Amino acid sequence: MLRSGLSFGLIASIALAGCAYGDADTAPAPIRDKEAKILEKELKGKVAGEPRNCISNSSNVNAIRISDDTLLYRESGRTVYMNKLRSSCPGLTRGDDIMVVETYSGQLCSGDIIRLVDRTSGIQGPVCSLGEFVPYRKAK
Repeated sequence: MLRSGLSFGLIASIALAGCAYGDADTAPAPIRDKEAKILEKELKGKVAGEPRNCISNSSNVNAIRISDDTLLYRESGRTVYMNKLRSSCPGLTRGDDIMVVETYSGQLCSGDIIRLVDRTSGIQGPVCSLGEFVPYRKAK
């Protein structure tokens, strides 16, 4: 029973509105100072290469959350891949949620799905899709 006086229909409408993540017209959240420093540190002295559709999904690949639409994947000290998600993923940078990636080929690929899951309740949050992976390597 709802004590607040809100009807079930209103609550359902609010819940469904919350599922409209990744709207292409939604501007991504700006990069905060902390994430900007991480981005600068990870890409310092590196130059962008040709985008790739897939990268290794080994245990040596670490995901770094930069903004609600940008992830970095550090494969080694030498190579960092920047991934611009296909749409914004609200709450990605909070870091509180568990990031579950659904891969279909054993690799991380453009089009693979990311699901954010609340660490405490297990409730699923935004669902997002990976974009292309741009490698950054030290300049020769």
